[in-house]
Parts: sequence; C-alpha cells; structure tokens
Amino acid sequence: MSDPTSTLFTSCTIITINSSREVILNGYILITNSLITSIGKSTSLPPLSPNTTIISLKGRIVTPGLINTHAHLAQSLLRGLAEDLPLHSWLCDAIWPLEASYDADDGYVAARLTIAEMLKSGTTCFLEAMLTHRSGFENVVRAVGESGIRACLGKLVKFEESNKELNITDPRDKDISSMSVSSMLSAHQAHHGSFNNRLHVWAAAGTPRGSPLSSHLGIGEACREHDIGLTMHCAEAPKDLIIYRDSYGMSPMQFCEKAKLTGKKTVLAHMVHLDVFTDLEILKQTGTTVGHNPNSNCKLASGIAKIPEMLDAGVNVSLGTDGAPCGNAYDMFREMHLAGIIHKGANCDAGLVGAETVLEMATINGARALGLEKEIGSLEVGKKADFVIINPKGLHCAPWDEEQVLEGGVDPMTAVVYSCTGADVEMVLVDGEILVQDGKLLKMDEVEIMVAARKSIKGIRERSGVKAVNRKGWRYI
Repeated sequence: MSDPTSTLFTSCTIITINSSREVILNGYILITNSLITSIGKSTSLPPLSPNTTIISLKGRIVTPGLINTHAHLAQSLLRGLAEDLPLHSWLCDAIWPLEASYDADDGYVAARLTIAEMLKSGTTCFLEAMLTHRSGFENVVRAVGESGIRACLGKLVKFEESNKELNITDPRDKDISSMSVSSMLSAHQAHHGSFNNRLHVWAAAGTPRGSPLSSHLGIGEACREHDIGLTMHCAEAPKDLIIYRDSYGMSPMQFCEKAKLTGKKTVLAHMVHLDVFTDLEILKQTGTTVGHNPNSNCKLASGIAKIPEMLDAGVNVSLGTDGAPCGNAYDMFREMHLAGIIHKGANCDAGLVGAETVLEMATINGARALGLEKEIGSLEVGKKADFVIINPKGLHCAPWDEEQVLEGGVDPMTAVVYSCTGADVEMVLVDGEILVQDGKLLKMDEVEIMVAARKSIKGIRERSGVKAVNRKGWRYI
C-alpha cells in the first residue's frame, strides 16, 4: 500500500474561521489526501513524510472555500438578456420563456460555464437554487462530476401557476409532470452522494403564489421523511408578502412552518419582505437559514433584506450570487463586498455587518446551511481541504502587508472583503485536489466553454423569441 499523498502550504496568512476565530500570520496548512491534518505557525512545523510536496505562499491570504448558497447554474447563458426589469416582468417576459427553450446539451453547457466562473473566483461549494426540467438534471450532474466542485443540486418541484389575479403564466409548466415530488425523489436516489460524496441532491420548492398549502406540505413531508435538504425563493418581491397574507392568511414563515418547509437543512432565499415581528422568531426557533442575495435584490428592485435584524435575532444568514440575468456574475467577492456596505448605508450605521461577519456568511454559515459544517466552512484539522488562496498583490489591495498586521496595519479580512475580487484568486482546492492554479482552471478548457456557450444561447434565443433590448436613445451601427 502506497504512502498517503501530503502537501504543505507555508508562509501565508490563514483566516481559519475556526471556533476561536484565529487568524494565523505566517502560517501553514498540511493536507493529506482530502483532509487537513495539521495547521499552525510556520515556525512550528510538524514532522513531514519524505514524499510531502511543499508550496510556499509568501504574501498570500488563505480562506476557507467560499460557499454560494443560491445560484442558478442554467442561467449563466442568459447573462444580459433581461436588464432593467422588476422581478415579475423579468420572470414572465424573459427568464421563463428562455428557460423553457433549452434543448439537448444546453444545460450542460450552462452548468460548465457557471462552475468555471465560480471556481476561478473562489467558490468551492454551491447550492443550485432551482434546476428546471429543460436544463436536464443529468446534464448538471455530469458537469459537477467532471469539474471537481462540491455541489448541492436543488431539483425543482413546482405546481402549475394558478393565481389568475397576478396574470402569471409559466411556459415551463409544459413539463409540470417532470417537476413532481416523485421525480425529485428519483433524482435523489440516483445521484445523492455521487463523486465521493461531493454531490448532494436537494429539493427546490416552487415559490407559493396561491397554490394549495397542502401541495407544499407534500414537499416538506417528503424532505423530512427522506432527510433531504430543501430550498425555496421566499418573500423576495414586495408583492410576495401580500400574496402570503391574501392567499394564505399568514406570514411567509407561518406558511413555511405549517407546510413543514422549515428546518436546519432549509435555505430560504432572499426573505426581503418578511413580517419582522412574526418571522424572525420562527426563523430562529426552527434553525432555518436565510440565503442573502444583495446584488440581485438591488438590481431587480426587490429591496434590501433586514440582515442586521436577522443576525441580531440569531438567524443563520448565508450568501448567494443568484443567477447571471439578475446578478451578472457568480463572483462571491462581489457579493461579500456589497453585503458589507449596503446595510451600513441603508441604516445609516457604519458599524453594521462588518467584514468578519460577511466572511462568516460566505463560509461557515453557508456550510451550516447545507448541513456540512463538520466537513467544510472553516480551516481545522479533520475537515475537508476545501480552501482558496488569494494573492492581494495589486494596487487595489496595497498597502496591505502581513508583517504590519500586529502593528495596527490593515486587517486581512478587511483586505479580502473590501479590496479583493475574484480575479485575485490564485489557487483553489476541493477535497485536497487543486482545481485552479495560477488563476487557471486545471480540469476545464475556458475557451471551449465560452465557444459552446455562444452557440447554445443563439439557439435558445431563436427558439424563445426573447432578445436583449437596446439602450434607449443609442444607435447600434
């Protein structure tokens, strides 16, 4: 039997996010196969096996892998095609018709594009928010397996749009029979635990818009019976709170609790228009996570979620990028930056939601949301070697200097959240495997991915009839 493979990363700043919230200056991480086996100061290295590879990371910052708890993989192909629209128009007039026109390998092409972008910008694990039938569940499974990323894939379970007062029609409903509880359970049985347990299958419940509460209860009961994680878009747009009150006579969280949609493995995305006096307590008591998406919430004019109030109430809050048509990018650094400033401005309080809180939302809180906090989300012995190496060498990060931190210099968390971008990611590991090195993907061909994406979206646009709208007053010649 051969000796285990070990790699030692030395001479770096390590933001551990461990229970003691330690930041190790001039630190090291030793990994053996897929696990972290030792971590500490580079001046106190452990005994090393003869076949240990040593990588010096002088000047770099190491963080746990970023965890994106609300991403639409199939929507990367739709980037820029639904600009300047409020949520319901954005869905009905553009996104749903486009998604209903996916064909053949379009979902695979889109998933590869999204995963490539996420990996290059430091995301090591994600929760797919709503995999529609036309995307092809197997397409996305294949992309996850080939890429090496860690994933929770939400299989959409929805019911035909029935609220006539909203005047909503969903062309995806032509495939309604393939978006049932039974089809979700079949996908879970077939794929959950694949790729050395890197892939988990979740349920993605359709947004309640007047469909019977009993239907959503069926989703909740199935997930509890089979221990399946559940995610849902909830209280996203201003109209949503009115829908919960008028259609069900209760608040968003009262509905979720009654439909058994709450729990420690439930991620409710957005939650912008909740009933503060009722819903915060239910969120806390049930251990339900809120997936915060500040970028898309602002762009779609949905509003700003009451994140400071949620944090004060003890609610677990994680971060997500949403999809490319409403966020334009899957870069968690952009999301962290906005989450770290928007609540200060909205509340006229510069002390709210600091860099350390935002980094927790993007790492350990995300791991907790997915039920994976014992495996990922922090850098500790025994946990998976999922981490990101950032090189803050550019002018936009200067004059950050590890050697000045103890003297009152810039804190590394401040540098990561407020100065760095996804372009500063130099190396990414998942399960101890290097997937990005020197800023380049090792298992995926970027040029091939982009060429395939351009071909796919041309066909989708032609089949759907949806086109990007030119800017008013501008001539394209």
